[in-house]
Amino acid sequence: MNSRVYLDYNATTPVDSRVLDVMLPYFREHYGNPANNTHSFGKRAENAIEKSREQISRLIGANPREIFFTSGATESNNMVLKGIPSFYKHKGNHIVSVTTEHESVLSCCELHKENVGKLTLLDVDNFGLIKPRDVEEVLSDETLLLSVMMVNNETGVIQPIQKIGKTCRTNGVLFHSDAAQAIGKIPFNVESMMVDLVSISSHKMYGPKGVGALYMRKNKPRVHLTPLIDGGGQEDGIRSGTLNVPAIVGFGEAAQIAMERLKEDGLRLIEQREHLEQGISGQLSNINIIGYTSRRVPGTTNISFSGCNGQNLVKELKGLAVSSGSACNTSNVEPSHVLTSMGLDYDSAMGAVRFSLGRDTTDADIEFTIDHVIETVKKLRTSI
Repeated sequence: MNSRVYLDYNATTPVDSRVLDVMLPYFREHYGNPANNTHSFGKRAENAIEKSREQISRLIGANPREIFFTSGATESNNMVLKGIPSFYKHKGNHIVSVTTEHESVLSCCELHKENVGKLTLLDVDNFGLIKPRDVEEVLSDETLLLSVMMVNNETGVIQPIQKIGKTCRTNGVLFHSDAAQAIGKIPFNVESMMVDLVSISSHKMYGPKGVGALYMRKNKPRVHLTPLIDGGGQEDGIRSGTLNVPAIVGFGEAAQIAMERLKEDGLRLIEQREHLEQGISGQLSNINIIGYTSRRVPGTTNISFSGCNGQNLVKELKGLAVSSGSACNTSNVEPSHVLTSMGLDYDSAMGAVRFSLGRDTTDADIEFTIDHVIETVKKLRTSI
């Protein structure tokens, strides 16, 4: 099936043509290993890596020495959720996270618990938010780490990261944020938000897949972790393995472009999202725009359609690429853990569809989507 309109940018983004242009020479011309910098091939690759490190650090207000390249946000999350408890085990064994986190965080949390660690998962309210006072109440002398994503991948809801960071800093607890859905879309500054560790993804900001980064604070406090991967000691021993130079070069360029376009893209995407929501809600009854009253990242909306199954609706929306709020595991279809954590009942969660807009979304795409969704939902409802 060929989709005419792509509204699944939270899943992945197309590589920006400018990103691809800067990557290509590093496949055939500048193919040196940055670890072998005694000759010009390796030195050129090393310089390219350091340029990308600087570009990414500028996007989040960090020092380049605090950026460590990984294969993506999932690996970065694993490095933090496994490496911090291991390194600081002499101080305690309690970690705190949230019920609506990405599976890569929740899986690591459960593994920590299975290894006889202490785990607290905070609940969210009906708007998808945690309360900073709830954070303060669960912290103890044994708490090592709090992990809270800044922007939820399904709803676009933005957590009060700055307030949470202040609470953690006051209590001497390390603060990690999976910011894969935030960085490149909204302003992000590691100093003002008081975060100590941040997971970053390239392919969520029009860069290549298979590359990401971990920000790890070097000063006040200086953060340490036990490496997940041992080997040649690349990335200051934090993440061994030969660096993927073309991908990292592309990642850096994507970060630079995102910084330049942040305000422009954000304003346009807010307007387009509002038009999409108003167009659908004006013609269809019994819908719920999830997290509507919360601060949300530009371009993301999750709508539950009463009387429809989200997966069936997605399949029927031919020519439109969107995603449902349910997750498939072999023959079992489960409602989204994010939506049920927000208090949605089974049918409402199963009837949810995420629309995520992006840099290439046009006004014509929005009009097509409005008309197509209205027509398809009405058809499905009458067939029940």
